[in-house]
Amino acid sequence: MKSIMSNFSQYGSPIFRQLSDDQLQEIHFASLEILERTGVRLYLQEAVDMLKKAGARVFDGNRVCIPSHLVEWALKTVPKRVVLCDREGNRVMPLEGNKSFFGPGSDCLNIIDHRTGERRKTQISDVVDAMKVCESLPNIDFVMSMFHPWDVPGPVLDRFQMEVMLSHTRKPIVFVTPEFEGCVDCIEMAEAVAGGPIELRQHPFVGCYINVSSDLKHNKEALQKLLYLSEKGIPTTYTSDSQRGATSPVTRAGALSLTGAGHMVGLVLSQLMREGAPFIWGAWQQTLYLRTQIVPYADPDMKGLGAAQAHYYGLPYFGMAGCSDTKVLDAQAGAEAGMSLLIDALSGANLIHDLGYLESGLTGSLQLLLICDELVGWIRSFMQGTEVNADTLALDVIDEVGPDGHFLESDHTLRHFKKDWCSNLLDRQNYESWAEAGKKSILETAREKVEEILNNESSMVLSNEIQKKIRSIREMAEASARAK
Repeated sequence: MKSIMSNFSQYGSPIFRQLSDDQLQEIHFASLEILERTGVRLYLQEAVDMLKKAGARVFDGNRVCIPSHLVEWALKTVPKRVVLCDREGNRVMPLEGNKSFFGPGSDCLNIIDHRTGERRKTQISDVVDAMKVCESLPNIDFVMSMFHPWDVPGPVLDRFQMEVMLSHTRKPIVFVTPEFEGCVDCIEMAEAVAGGPIELRQHPFVGCYINVSSDLKHNKEALQKLLYLSEKGIPTTYTSDSQRGATSPVTRAGALSLTGAGHMVGLVLSQLMREGAPFIWGAWQQTLYLRTQIVPYADPDMKGLGAAQAHYYGLPYFGMAGCSDTKVLDAQAGAEAGMSLLIDALSGANLIHDLGYLESGLTGSLQLLLICDELVGWIRSFMQGTEVNADTLALDVIDEVGPDGHFLESDHTLRHFKKDWCSNLLDRQNYESWAEAGKKSILETAREKVEEILNNESSMVLSNEIQKKIRSIREMAEASARAK
């Protein structure tokens, strides 16, 4: 028997699973049955033709039934991991296994202004502020635009957002575009920064969040973006806005089965366009809350299920957490943000977005984003494995200190105490120290830290040549929009 003094073990991170393998297999078979029997409507002829050529049955114009063997083939060719890079090409985000990475969402229509505490419409300057804050926070791994700017032309607001993100952060970018043309322009902007299409494909620092109308109806723009990005080898999430009780069955198993079918459509098309195209399982199931007709962001009913489904296929998962349905920064905001972040991390969601969201996705808060960054730090410390070896068991240290000593001056303590998580935002003082510091709440501390970040000079400057290329793409899009 090996002596405990020479043995070494690392306890794995805690893992939470909502579904068993048998349940997931039944849901998988149900998804295949939906594709073969019911089929889906595709509103892009190119996609219909591709599937028909591959062996799918097409009837009633654009209703497509996909055979199981196409799905099984696509599951074999799709990569089981996707690596996102930063703006310099460093491979910083391996979306694999149960590794979780965190970032904000896109397109909040309103903001709780940290300076006034008031809710107002968002501006392009708010997108700039969000990128500066995201860049400075250690536990925000990637960015999305966070805000929908009302003070720029609507048809090209996605180009403005992309220009800001490329200019104010080095972190990986997940972008959103309403129309296909915006997707093309955003990729051209990213290629200008990367040095060309090949460089961007080899070191992708952008990915696209694609919204699909529903699992049974795939809109033209979503399909265009999927095929375009797959051909280029750029990572995509393929996500339907499915609502239990409205656009999908209200039962969890039924909703998951339908969502699985809808996302397999995207998976198959991506692989038909380019074998090995990176694909992120973007499905999360939302619930139409029939009492208020609101789709809540922080309800518990479907948490963890989408991640279990994606992991069954070995694919990275696009999660949603760090958000709340409350309208103000209050205890509900902190509670729902914290619980959703912990559950997504425990279930192994890989790309977790919507940190800092309030009001069911209508309002964003930089203060809440800062608080979420702190909560992620807490969660990451909790999720670390426990190292068990001769040094960490500290038997010699315990024997040396004995019953009459203490460990404060021990070299062992000095070597190890800094490994524990230390908060930069949450209050850990005694009452007297807290009172002397101004009796500040976490919201006041977060507000001050946001302002401190925004007052620092940015070091994200791109070269003049690249800035001109990015600006020219945006200006050409503006001119084209005005001409229509």
